[in-house]
Amino acid sequence: MLREAREVVERALKEKTGLSDVALADGGEHADLATTVAFALAIIRKQPPVKIAAEITQALAADPALKALDIAVETKGPYINFRFGSAYVRGSLKAAVQPGYGSLPKRQERVVLEHTSANPNGPLHVGHIRNSIIGDTLARAFRKAGYRLEVQYYVNDMGRQIAIVVWGFTNLDSGQQPGEKEDAHIARVYIAANREIEKDEGITQQVDKLMQLVEGGDAATVKKFRKEVARCLDGFAVTLKDLNVAHDRFVWESDFVRNGDTARIIGLVKKLPQAREEETLALDLSEFGFTNKYVIRRSDGTSVYAARDLAYHAWKSRNFDRAIDVLGADHKLIGAQLICTLKLLGEKPPEIVHFEFVSLPEGSMSTRAGKFVSADDLIAEVTKQAFDEVTVRRPELPEDQRRTIAKSVALAAIRYDIVKVSPEKSTVFDWKEALDFERQSGPYIQYAHARACSILEKAGEFPECYDLADESEITLAKQLARFPAVIQNVVSDLRPHLLAIYAREVADTFNSFYHFEPVLKSEGKVRDRRLTLVKAVQNTLKEALETLGIDAVRTM
Repeated sequence: MLREAREVVERALKEKTGLSDVALADGGEHADLATTVAFALAIIRKQPPVKIAAEITQALAADPALKALDIAVETKGPYINFRFGSAYVRGSLKAAVQPGYGSLPKRQERVVLEHTSANPNGPLHVGHIRNSIIGDTLARAFRKAGYRLEVQYYVNDMGRQIAIVVWGFTNLDSGQQPGEKEDAHIARVYIAANREIEKDEGITQQVDKLMQLVEGGDAATVKKFRKEVARCLDGFAVTLKDLNVAHDRFVWESDFVRNGDTARIIGLVKKLPQAREEETLALDLSEFGFTNKYVIRRSDGTSVYAARDLAYHAWKSRNFDRAIDVLGADHKLIGAQLICTLKLLGEKPPEIVHFEFVSLPEGSMSTRAGKFVSADDLIAEVTKQAFDEVTVRRPELPEDQRRTIAKSVALAAIRYDIVKVSPEKSTVFDWKEALDFERQSGPYIQYAHARACSILEKAGEFPECYDLADESEITLAKQLARFPAVIQNVVSDLRPHLLAIYAREVADTFNSFYHFEPVLKSEGKVRDRRLTLVKAVQNTLKEALETLGIDAVRTM
């Protein structure tokens, strides 16, 4: 309802002021919506903003669309405030109890979203999974918002790191240990190979030769690369499933070499006035503020990652209306160079969500140095701690049920703790804070949902009533009404943490309401309307949690 009401208010303001930007914003504690448009008109009309605000308010008072939604208009000095009345609240509550609440109308645009895309040279670690969780939450929000979406994983199967892996499997004792996961096996060989390279620089030439062979299409070398990369991806698949993360397609980097797209893009780059072909082929983008050259091809004739990445993004540009990449902060330079080059080539560039890194209290992580906490280890440890917590809280439940709940709680702890921080801020993953059942966590929101389920189960059948009266009831209903608008903001601004914050705010408001207002002990119409409100809370939290990729458990 908030989206619809906002559109009605915005349309009326534009009609009465003649301005395209009416500065409509959240009203905070004083109103549901507010505008400072009188200040902009004061400059144009050379009149005091207080006088202009009063005139606009008087004109809006008779607007039939505002009357239909029972929207009151008032001035506070130069500010114009809008308060939503009973018709808005009633409509919001009716919408919030419907299945699939928060979903937006279907759209025709085709969107491609690429996330995770970690190098297949070892297990996903804590640093990687912020990419996965941000990307998967965005994907769920885009689908909730009605978009036709394809989620892709771009597989780097031609880079130097993979060549080092292949060299290691060819030249070292590389047997898989009993019970060793495929990606962990790859990491062990990769780490050992790097240690050998540190001792013997001559190995680097052997690695370079492997890269030349794979780009040249040597069948035996291509098979070796594919084999080890595929094994690592099999390991990734287990981890991503445990994190409730899914991809629609795995796109292989080497395919853009095999089908000629990389050669074609290099040919187009060579024709650009910024091209510099000496030993290497590179672009001089200094006129756009870049001090480093953007290398496209090595001196030995092999393409670099950037060339294949250009080919991949040109393909996405041709096949989708909107392309979104989720990349770490260390990709800011190369991402900006990619966008600049695509524009020079006349291709549509992607929108990039850059995120700062997750670290542990112990410090940063590196696969090459063998210093990392795998996502598998993280999931196992958090699940163990969640099981201990669930056992303390619900010792009467059978063990298998406690383990099922613990698995869902652990997933909520990890996903929520990662996504609640805005992407541009770095964060330290603290195992204890992530499992805080009381506040600021995924389990806290799950518990609010479970509480609503418990109330409804105890209540049994009741007639739905949408006529709220008490201030606490109306405040909660207005909070629920924001959900579709939050989904819209997530996809338009590419900021998934907005949904995490909203879900916690709903849980907070609901817990406060439940603490001060009796529900099951109420009688008559009061009981019916409060139970209807609880049903709306349960439904909204369910939809929000599922969009966050978190299980909406019914008991904890």
